[in-house]
Amino acid sequence: MVAPACAQTRVGEAAVVKNEVLRVAGPSTTQIKVGDGVLRDETVRTGIDSATRLVMADSTNLSLGANATLKLDRTVFDDEHHYREVAIRMTSGAFRFVTGQSDKAAYKITTPLATIGVRGTTLDILSQRGRTIVNLRDGAASVCTVSFECIQLTRPGDTAIITSSGAGGRSTIKKTNTPPWTFAATCGAAAGLCSTTQYADAAPVIVDDGSDPTGMLCGR
Repeated sequence: MVAPACAQTRVGEAAVVKNEVLRVAGPSTTQIKVGDGVLRDETVRTGIDSATRLVMADSTNLSLGANATLKLDRTVFDDEHHYREVAIRMTSGAFRFVTGQSDKAAYKITTPLATIGVRGTTLDILSQRGRTIVNLRDGAASVCTVSFECIQLTRPGDTAIITSSGAGGRSTIKKTNTPPWTFAATCGAAAGLCSTTQYADAAPVIVDDGSDPTGMLCGR
């Protein structure tokens, strides 16, 4: 039977969707609706005046503002609601990341300029061309440039700012406790965007008759 193997690719749910929130597969895109599954190795993109909140199987909450692109690079489950590894690539846009039930060492977040090791609960991340901002709201995090220059965020408000001078240019990193940006300004973009929910509460009740009419379980 192939159904259980297919079901493993479903790693989360869309809890909040405002306007254009797209699942990107090669040249094709499809609109994501509330309750739709999020799949392993999938890219999610929001449009202008759009936003979404995704709840992963371990109850990690990922909020995306407008014009954001995120890829779930890698997910390895320990069990149904805990990850051994979860890698998230935030290519561009504004994000809020709230850790779920997995061990904190399981999480790895990357942007084009930074690698973020999670040691705690809530991070606001802005990924722009030539700049990444990582703002700690709760917990702790380690932020490193691609050349492995790292700083530690340990107090709420601690912020890492990574800038690059362009293609082939050197990245620089600095730390401040006066953040130039946080995701808070984006929270009003959609009702519930900055709430957090458990995966069991986000997941719709689905009667499995084996037909899989949406093709979601197998990523079609």
